[in-house]
Amino acid sequence: MARLNGWIARATGFGGALWNENKGPWGGGSGDKSGGDGAGGDSGGPRNPWAFPPEGKRGGKSNVSSLDDFLKRARKGGGGSGGGGGRGGLPTGMPSRPVVLIATGLLVLAWIAFTSVHVITPEQRGVVKLLGRYAYTMEPGIGMTLPAPIATVEKVNVQKITNEDFPQGSGENLMLTQDQNIVDLAYAVRWDIANPEDFVFQIAEPTTTVRATAESAMRAAVAGVTLNDAIGPGRTVIEARVQQTMQAILDEYNSGVRVRGVSIKNASAPAAVDEAFKQVTAAQQAAEGDRNQARAYAQQVLAGAQGAATEFDKIYEQYRLAPEVTRRRLYYETMEAVLAKSNKTVVETRGVTPYLPLPAARGNPVQPQVQQGQAAQPAQPAQPAQPAQQQGGAQ
Repeated sequence: MARLNGWIARATGFGGALWNENKGPWGGGSGDKSGGDGAGGDSGGPRNPWAFPPEGKRGGKSNVSSLDDFLKRARKGGGGSGGGGGRGGLPTGMPSRPVVLIATGLLVLAWIAFTSVHVITPEQRGVVKLLGRYAYTMEPGIGMTLPAPIATVEKVNVQKITNEDFPQGSGENLMLTQDQNIVDLAYAVRWDIANPEDFVFQIAEPTTTVRATAESAMRAAVAGVTLNDAIGPGRTVIEARVQQTMQAILDEYNSGVRVRGVSIKNASAPAAVDEAFKQVTAAQQAAEGDRNQARAYAQQVLAGAQGAATEFDKIYEQYRLAPEVTRRRLYYETMEAVLAKSNKTVVETRGVTPYLPLPAARGNPVQPQVQQGQAAQPAQPAQPAQPAQQQGGAQ
């Protein structure tokens, strides 16, 4: 406070000394024209640069004062040969003591008003520090504290969700998988502030801490899966594992940070081997298509077998009711199905005509006579005709 009053006194004293009753910026002079140092008017020596010009050039009579005289008067409280003395040792034109006290009081009141009243918006929380230590947390609204530097308030936005991208900008982010392959992984982490006081006091660099934790958790998760899982269906598992690991580490630090989510934006092979991995991916897709066709065929065969089994169950129910009839019917149906597409040789029992009578060929008058139940008789040779005499003698 004493230093502040000193500066005010110097500023006002300097102004009063510049514009005193003699209306000269360097105060009133003694009127000495001799100018032993060249300050006088018509002497032939060099003119003092801090003195007024000669009277002839000013167009009238004026008092001449040097800078040394002004400094002497200022040190003596405004006294001197040409300047009047001030009250209480202050230079002429210096404000009175009540005015200085009022100005000082206004400055103190403004300082208290600007450092004691705090406006907290709905998305903010105010962490109050009393002599550098945590005191309490201010809720949204207008709050009062002790003036600074006794008490200070740090405003924290608890509704802002910060998004951290890995890697930052363009470039590769290579990681090693469980099967000793390398994957280029780009992902993002979203986080916000859950505990303002821990966020302010527990970690010095929140962004750096969150990024280091995210990189460590992601590399640990990728190291536990294969390349196919990292670039394929295993992304969801990796994201959930990284979020859980990050939250556990940040809770151990008492950081006050809450991890909102982890999302993998891109997972691919490095650019140097990207073409080979594309061929591998195409082969995997072809293999998956063949597997799908095999599954469809297996389902078709299984459906047919289930239908045959259902039909057999129905036939079995009928067999239980009439075993002999069902057995004979099954035999006939089976033989009909087997013999329908094959050449057949029929062997019948005795007394059955082994062949059917067929008509004779055209031009052949011989008509075989076949009677059912009789075998074909061989033809008898013709007898020669007897003479009539012999016939008559025999009679």
